[in-house]
Amino acid sequence: MTQDASHPPLSALLQHKAYVRFWFARVAGIMGNQMLMVAVAWHMYDLTSSAWDLGLVGLFQFVPALLMTLPAGQAADRWHRGRIFAVCMSLQALVALVLLMATLGDFASRELILLISVVLGAGRAFQLPAQQALVPLLVPPALLSRALALSATAMEIAIIGGPALGGLLYVTGAANVYIACTALLSLSTVLILLVRYDHKPSRLAASWESLFAGVRFVMQHKLILGASSLDLFAVLLGGATALLPIYARDILQTGPEGLGLLRAAPAVGAVTMSLVISRWPLRRHVGPRMLGAVAVFGMATVVFGVSESFWLSMAALAVAGAADCISVVTRSTLVQLETPDHMRGRVSAVNSIFIGASNQLGEFESGATATLWGPVGSVVVGGVGTILVAGLWFKLFPALARRDHMELPAR
Repeated sequence: MTQDASHPPLSALLQHKAYVRFWFARVAGIMGNQMLMVAVAWHMYDLTSSAWDLGLVGLFQFVPALLMTLPAGQAADRWHRGRIFAVCMSLQALVALVLLMATLGDFASRELILLISVVLGAGRAFQLPAQQALVPLLVPPALLSRALALSATAMEIAIIGGPALGGLLYVTGAANVYIACTALLSLSTVLILLVRYDHKPSRLAASWESLFAGVRFVMQHKLILGASSLDLFAVLLGGATALLPIYARDILQTGPEGLGLLRAAPAVGAVTMSLVISRWPLRRHVGPRMLGAVAVFGMATVVFGVSESFWLSMAALAVAGAADCISVVTRSTLVQLETPDHMRGRVSAVNSIFIGASNQLGEFESGATATLWGPVGSVVVGGVGTILVAGLWFKLFPALARRDHMELPAR
């Protein structure tokens, strides 16, 4: 079979050394971050046994992320994106070091974890726009779809290894998790500083007026608005991550090692799907497939919510991860291809608001509704809501629902 010239082989992507270094930096950084999140969640639940406090961890990350996101997007268009990413990695390494000292010194507390969550939220606000807007500078446009799919693979590998390793290490003591987090995040910092690319700061991002240019751009482009807001509402309603410590300990009767496996399960499905997409990129019916994947995500969430079997719960989370991967890769590719480079930082910042809201605010929503309805009711209602959102978006955003090809912009 001959290779389609419009879809170069995966080997062509691996020839770009800057992208390969970024890929490994991302694996190390996200793995360290995921281990940190598992440890922080279990640590908080150990201290308070409160679903509300688990939700507050997400809320305390979301608020600073929301406040800092637009300035972070402007920074990503003006300054070196690799160095911004490196600063964010080193900040998270410092957080892990503080938690290590708090654990060894026996002064870890609910208040310290919430304060740490604020710092992590602020750092994430700067990390996401720089991280997302960096990839198009490291590969040619023809390889962008494959590069984003392979980047999704990196993320999912880290999300598999990070929580699983974090859960196993937590059994031996929280301090061991924080030591590993510090090492991985420091490694990520070094690797990203070795990434070289032609940095061209955007002069259009130099004024306060340009601060809201990304918001205006997204609002004027309904396809980008539809794709990004779909992620917001789907994960806001359907995310069960914040409640996994409750499911692990109280419903599925397992411990921190079980929590690590549950946190890793969505990534098992997602990394499988991302490898498939890397080998056979989505070429047709990308809009309907994205919306359909969100509906499958909601169905899998409902199954997880009612399951009392550890292995059925693992399988449901894996299916949800595979479906989410299709949505994430499609959305990320469409947003990057539809956005000019001088706007990518600010548009990625707006996109990261949707991502941050769907994750951190979704954790708060899950904790709050679990306090009212119990964890099972919270997860099931959220999954049903995600299915309804997928159906509603078919009507509200017809350009997205009709999108066929993943087309490159005219140059």
